[in-house]
Amino acid sequence: MSGHRIVKRSLGSPRTTRTDWSKADAQTDKDIQAAVASDPDAAPIADEEWFEKARVVEPPSKAAISIRIDQDVLDYFKANSARYQTKINAVLRAYMEHEQGKR
Repeated sequence: MSGHRIVKRSLGSPRTTRTDWSKADAQTDKDIQAAVASDPDAAPIADEEWFEKARVVEPPSKAAISIRIDQDVLDYFKANSARYQTKINAVLRAYMEHEQGKR
């Protein structure tokens, strides 16, 4: 058993925090930008050129069907992915695109 104490709270009880929000609220945009610039792990922000080239792509619609698949094939996909139906669709799409490229 760990030495951590379990505390029960109700929705009505006030939550306590050790965060000094007044310090965070006092930061200016310049302070935040300087902190981000000095952080080596900060992801780069997309530049304006990206926004000009970006476009919305609608995913193709999906049809609900009933299909018979060998049990071991289904078991394999279910065991290797929580989104096994999406994986099966991706495999079928790759096969379809490969076959279309032959024409």
